Amino acid sequence: MQKHLCALLLMAALLAPVALASTAVAPAAAADARQDPRVADIVRAGKVRVGLHLPQFIKDPVTGEIRGNGTGAVIVQVAQALAERLGVELQLVGHPSPPALVECLKAEACDAGFLGFLPNRTAEVGFTPPYILVPFTYMVPAGSSIRSIADADKAGVRIAAVRSHASTLALGRVLKRAEMVGVEIPDDAFELIRSGRADAWASPRPPLLEYATQLPGARVLDDRYGANLQSMAVPVSQAGRLAYISEFLEEAKASGLVQRAIERAGERGIEVAPQESPILTGTVPAAKRP
Repeated sequence: MQKHLCALLLMAALLAPVALASTAVAPAAAADARQDPRVADIVRAGKVRVGLHLPQFIKDPVTGEIRGNGTGAVIVQVAQALAERLGVELQLVGHPSPPALVECLKAEACDAGFLGFLPNRTAEVGFTPPYILVPFTYMVPAGSSIRSIADADKAGVRIAAVRSHASTLALGRVLKRAEMVGVEIPDDAFELIRSGRADAWASPRPPLLEYATQLPGARVLDDRYGANLQSMAVPVSQAGRLAYISEFLEEAKASGLVQRAIERAGERGIEVAPQESPILTGTVPAAKRP
């Protein structure tokens, strides 16, 4: 009995440091942030003001509380992880559009925000490398011979696409032979596929996956012709803050934090962005290294 008790005590002594280490990760990260001059102003304020834009969020009409919507469900989790690393409160700030969020950052009324990376905005805000991407691809009906992006770009192939969407603008830059059939809303594109008046539908992958369930035998292609790349942005004068948040996001991607956020949000079709330099929204990111 005494030997058994000694063995239990020894095991507890060996496991204690492991338990303490796991519970100390967040406080240790917060302590590091308190000593980092790049985010000293945020730490002193005790909160980080993170901007979102529609349709990334929905607002409770009664309480005014902002909640993530679509990709925003991933965004809010990443923002919360950043706040925890800084050891401060997260304050979400909603905006009606990306330009309105840019103005908030320019006025430094937002400490950071979530935006698609576009070169024409780099004079106004500083961008981190992208952390998630939403691929642009095709949905095809049952029996289609189209198996890849290249298969679709042939004379006589009709590709439905919603006018003025980022995925459609990207398609226009790469399409050489196939015919693009413009529509006003996604339901119209789906009807063209359903009725056989189009051979493929070009769109971001998440909505295609949803619509495919409504058409027996429909397939969404695995490859992509472009992507909407999501980054974080900071006021252009805050180079130190930009470096700090960029490091945080790269670590979040490498550690699996971003992937877990995608899975918890249940957002099918979203991918973790490659750990590379920023890429223009609409271009084809390099393949992931094995």
